[in-house]
Amino acid sequence: MLQQTQVQRVLTLYPRFLRRFPTIRSLSAARQRSVVLAWRGMGYNNRAVRLHRLARTLTRHCDGRVPASRQKLLSLPGIGRYTASAVLAFAFRKPVPVLDVNVRRVLSRIFWRMPSTAHVKSEKDIWNLASAVLPSRRAYDWNQALMDLGAMVCTARTPRCRECPLAHICCSHTTMRRPVARPQNTEPTFAGIPRRIYRGRVIEELRSLREGRPLSMQALQHTVSEAGTPMDSRWFSRLLAGLEKDGLVRLRRNPRTRLTTVHLA
Repeated sequence: MLQQTQVQRVLTLYPRFLRRFPTIRSLSAARQRSVVLAWRGMGYNNRAVRLHRLARTLTRHCDGRVPASRQKLLSLPGIGRYTASAVLAFAFRKPVPVLDVNVRRVLSRIFWRMPSTAHVKSEKDIWNLASAVLPSRRAYDWNQALMDLGAMVCTARTPRCRECPLAHICCSHTTMRRPVARPQNTEPTFAGIPRRIYRGRVIEELRSLREGRPLSMQALQHTVSEAGTPMDSRWFSRLLAGLEKDGLVRLRRNPRTRLTTVHLA
């Protein structure tokens, strides 16, 4: 929920989500549509689909519990090395390193001489280092501290080196320079609006319908278009195809009428 979603919003919506789905089994038993509806306001809706799939896998194969084994965690859908480590460290208090973007940046700067704020060492190097410097006790606090340091002091663009408690041992605090700004890769847009905005509008419109009620593709396209800017039908078809691939919507084509209706999956 916290990926690209404001903390204050999650603090409000997460308890509500837990009241609706208090256990992994209750989440697994719910219809996907109900989970997507409950996800409203928490960012990318395909996260709700993935979480629902994970809950069903845990119910079928793990007795509705999150395993405390790295091997078992990595076998679950949507769980990679970082998430597995985070679950082991923070849910089960295991002495394992956790490497998020903040920790990778902090360790890169402390142990190597970074030429600019944009540079970090490879993940392989940082994983090896993170394992080597992990203390034998209080690994939970260590991981939390590194994350906080990267989030609040050793930030990506404007590190606050004068306030850093590790500046005296940091290899980079006197060498880093601000990089020349480069144009960022932008996601596909239509009429200057990112595709993710249109994706969100489609899901929000389908959420507002009575359960099970479909909407024609033409009506949906008109609803989510910008006023006075008709949307290209082929672009919108590709957008819907992406949502269908992600498991968020279902498209039903009637060969007789040649109409396509859209349903919330």
